[in-house]
Amino acid sequence: MLSPEAAKRIREMSVADRLRLTLQMIDEAVPLLTRGSPEQVRRRFELLRRENDERNRRMLEAFARTKTAQ
Repeated sequence: MLSPEAAKRIREMSVADRLRLTLQMIDEAVPLLTRGSPEQVRRRFELLRRENDERNRRMLEAFARTKTAQ
C-alpha cells in the first residue's frame, strides 16, 4: 500500500513518467521472480496466477453487481 504522499506524487506524474516508473519496477522485479530452483520459480508464478485470477474474479463480480443495480 502506498503512503498518501507517494500516491499523490504518482497521480501528479505525467503518463510518460508513470509508464517509465512501471517499466523500471518490472526490470527490477523480473530477475527476482526467476531466481531460485525451478520448483521455487514454478510455485512463485503459480501464486501470482492464483492472486491474479482471484482479483479478476472479484472485479467481474463487482461489474456484475453494478450492471444489475442499474
